Amino acid sequence: MICICCPMGCRLTVEKTADGYSVTGNTCPRGKAYAIDEMTEPKRMVTSSVPVDNGNYKTVSVKTSVSVPKELIFEALKTLGGVRLDAPVKIGDVVVKNVLGTGADFVATRNVDRA
Repeated sequence: MICICCPMGCRLTVEKTADGYSVTGNTCPRGKAYAIDEMTEPKRMVTSSVPVDNGNYKTVSVKTSVSVPKELIFEALKTLGGVRLDAPVKIGDVVVKNVLGTGADFVATRNVDRA
C-alpha cells in the first residue's frame, strides 16, 4: 500500500496481528494511522457535478466536505440526482447537507455567476 498523507509516498506493509495491525515502511505516524484506517474503514472524498440554471456555466463541480465510507460512494452520488441549482453559486455553498447521515455535505467547488 502506498501512503498518500504526504508527497513522500511511503510504501507501507500492513499485517494483521493478534492485537490489531502492524505497519512498517512509514516514516511518520500519519502513515501508520492511514494504513490502519484503510484496512479497517476505508473512506474517500466523492466528487461530481450538478446542473446550474441561469449561470455563466451549465454545471458546477461539487465534492464532499469530508471523506465518506467507501461502501457508500454510489449511494452518496444518488443523493445528487434531481438536484438543480440556480445561479449564483459560491464556492463552499452546501448543495446537499449531511449526505446519508455521514456528517459530510456536498459543497460547490467553484463560483458560478448569474448569466
